[in-house]
Amino acid sequence: MMKDKKIVLGITGGIAAYKAAELTRAIIKLGAQVRVIMTKGAEQFITPLTMQTLSQGPVYTDMFAAAEQYNIAHIALAQWADAFVIAPASGNIIGKIASGIADDLLSTTIMAQDKPILICPAMNDKMLANRVVQDNIRKLINFGYTVMDSGVGELACKTSGSGRLPDIDDIVAEIESLLSAKDLRGEHILITAGPTQEPLDPVRFISNLSSGKMGYALAKAAQQRGACVTLISGPSVLPVPKVDTFLRVRTAQEMYEAVMDNASKASVVIKAAAVSDYRPKSVSEDKIKKVATESTLALIRNPDILAELGKKKKAVVLVGFAMETRDLMANAKKKLANKNLDMIVANHLHEEGAGFQNDTNIITMIDRNGKTVVLPKMSKVEAAHQILDHIQNFLRKKGSQKKK
Repeated sequence: MMKDKKIVLGITGGIAAYKAAELTRAIIKLGAQVRVIMTKGAEQFITPLTMQTLSQGPVYTDMFAAAEQYNIAHIALAQWADAFVIAPASGNIIGKIASGIADDLLSTTIMAQDKPILICPAMNDKMLANRVVQDNIRKLINFGYTVMDSGVGELACKTSGSGRLPDIDDIVAEIESLLSAKDLRGEHILITAGPTQEPLDPVRFISNLSSGKMGYALAKAAQQRGACVTLISGPSVLPVPKVDTFLRVRTAQEMYEAVMDNASKASVVIKAAAVSDYRPKSVSEDKIKKVATESTLALIRNPDILAELGKKKKAVVLVGFAMETRDLMANAKKKLANKNLDMIVANHLHEEGAGFQNDTNIITMIDRNGKTVVLPKMSKVEAAHQILDHIQNFLRKKGSQKKK
């Protein structure tokens, strides 16, 4: 999503300016290019040389500095960029932009462009709460700028409250969202993620190694592309992504009930969760003590969520996952047919770069029309976008049928 994109990063005066170095590294790591504009205030907190080293490009501080191929820097940068980010954004720069003041390179460049702009306020909590600052933020939002909520916590002035720069990961996710085509706007996508846990007693349970990374990546990608997203997650240590509805469940039965309660509102259901097929027949109220002899555990079947959805499927696009250790294609195609799916995403547990805990995946997509797409190893976020691209084919067909 960020590969080969061009980002202009504006840095203003504030103690959070040092975090712009980390933000620059995070953006470049995703394959984007960064050009930096620093205000005079920003130069009091972090040096242009630091940002030049990290961005691997020129740093602009002078209103009339020459750019590589243009005579005037603010016009050159406006034409070069795919998106603008101001982080940290002081109350001063927010007020300038809201009032149409352009008296330095950053404010002039912002005025001279028509690209997406992300503003990340960071300042003292009393300054942020000031009615003038809040009015200026509302103006920017009404003008079409994207303004992130400031983080909450300890501030540089030893007080605690709202005013911290948003987390770097959240800023990067917001940039990705700004750069994403909103081709899923109007769709409601329900996604399940993570493992389930089936308790044996108060301290033990049956589960699997699913991390939830693939399902969370799908939720993030769908949200960025404009969909309304409901994410139903089993236990996971991953941070909750920005979605419209997030439901935390533990057991397969809880996931079944949550999915059935919400599936009727969805136009797409993606079952990426690794749901336990069985649960203990009985759960002990007390910790089960070790005994000298062998012990037998009686198991009963959990509800088959995907099969149940397949039985009731009407206009919804239904997508399942198949994690296999052998006969990948045969088992995936069997599951596709038996559960009445539109598409199945298959991967092999023993293939290097695939599996539960990795940040990468190696997937094969098979649809009900017999089309098979084999993809190389890629990040789970990239794989998520590939899956959503394939789902788009079904959504377009469904839209065409509605028009007839």
